Amino acid sequence: MRILLVEDDSMIGEAMMQALKDASYAADWCRDGDAALAALAAHAYDLMLLDLGLPGRDGWEVLRAHRGAGGRTPIIVVTARDGAEDIIQGLDLGADDFVVKPFEVGELLARMRAVIRRHAGVAVPVLTNGALALDPATHQATYGENSCVLSAREYALLHALMLRPGTILSRDALEHRLYGWGEEIESNMIDFLIHSIRKKLGADVIRNIRGAGWLVPKA
Repeated sequence: MRILLVEDDSMIGEAMMQALKDASYAADWCRDGDAALAALAAHAYDLMLLDLGLPGRDGWEVLRAHRGAGGRTPIIVVTARDGAEDIIQGLDLGADDFVVKPFEVGELLARMRAVIRRHAGVAVPVLTNGALALDPATHQATYGENSCVLSAREYALLHALMLRPGTILSRDALEHRLYGWGEEIESNMIDFLIHSIRKKLGADVIRNIRGAGWLVPKA
């Protein structure tokens, strides 16, 4: 999963980037509104964490411009503003949720998982597809009688495939979800991760479509 963080405070931004990395998210960090809109135009993100008090274009303008252009990226506003009017305005402009600073990292991550599930049309917290189950909170994967805790990148890859069972994701699409800006894309990492997941859960858990990519067969 790839997240766009829009936060101008260096200390808060660094802490949030570390929390996202620890939770197995690939993340890009923008410090102003113009950079955020440029990133949204150039990349597909699974979710944006948006501060309101930004230099240049503020968070309201970013939210209004993105939704006005038809942007469908899920957005959680993360701000120190806690007035009811601010929350109402943010939701009316198209934000999916509102988190007030200071916040517990665990709560933010739980809200992120909930928003991502809603946008994927998944109501329950544990992703399931036939005999395959994946718990986003613990990274526990189960397939038939096999069960294990996946590494951060194994989880990110399987999660991306399970959000769209039956849909082929190319190598580029998977790399986009696993790596943020400035991260070196390791050669054959996708192949290595898929081999590792198959070894832990079963050879048929992920199917290769030659010349196109990989999918989790829809149950």
